[in-house]
Amino acid sequence: MKKLVIATLSAMVLLPFAALGVESASAADEARVRVLQASPDAPAVDVYINGAEAISDLAYPNVTDYVPLSAGSYEVAVYAAAANGTGTPVIAATLDLTASTDYTVAAVGQLAAIEPLVLVDNNALPALGQAHLRFVHTSPNAPAVDIAAAGAGVVVPNAAFKDASGYLPLSAGSYDLSVLAAGTSTVALDLPDVKLESGKVYTAFALGLLGETPPLTAKVVVDAQASLPAAPSTGTGLVTDGSSTEMNLYILAGIALVGIALAVGVASTTFASATGRR
Repeated sequence: MKKLVIATLSAMVLLPFAALGVESASAADEARVRVLQASPDAPAVDVYINGAEAISDLAYPNVTDYVPLSAGSYEVAVYAAAANGTGTPVIAATLDLTASTDYTVAAVGQLAAIEPLVLVDNNALPALGQAHLRFVHTSPNAPAVDIAAAGAGVVVPNAAFKDASGYLPLSAGSYDLSVLAAGTSTVALDLPDVKLESGKVYTAFALGLLGETPPLTAKVVVDAQASLPAAPSTGTGLVTDGSSTEMNLYILAGIALVGIALAVGVASTTFASATGRR
């Protein structure tokens, strides 16, 4: 069993968005975007929006804070930081943003096949005494897995690369989770005493490489919390594909903590009641 390590990341350099030529807008007309560098063998990157540098030197496995952008369409180019924005970008994509919506844009896959994964984030705050938890698989060579909770069985089944779960509404407290080879009872990793705090929204990202370097790991970031404003959202889903709190869960047998979309109501009832953890 590997030790659970909790750390705090410093935010990468987020350049003033006024420099992007983006007109200021009211909060109601804005989206919020954060960027995750989840490509395990890619170098640190710079992110350009509409030709202007927005994020500098973002290294694996870091994630930025959310930044506001006016709703609309943006041309995004990702370069190796050493390239200084010249040459051919490793990623070039169009990002369409809807007002009052939060997004996570992740660079996923190994460098030879790197691509953007765009997620719509539901940062609506949970009820008092509750937390929300989502799982996203960004480990390019890990097989499908199931996530199980003590006393509840599998709550996230058969999760594959680039899959994202719905948000599980859970009672605040501690949970014992296990990562299983999909469709089996073989435990690859025990995750005891995973603490979820009241009023917070979390995403757990599977990162790294199975049996290679950097090793498989899971990063749990706080997406929103009751003490901070959270933009309203229409929901969560896979579209195309800050300082942040992370939980590095080093995987014993090389299968990552991940998830796919599931019925939130059913998972909530099963997960929160059957575990009996508070």
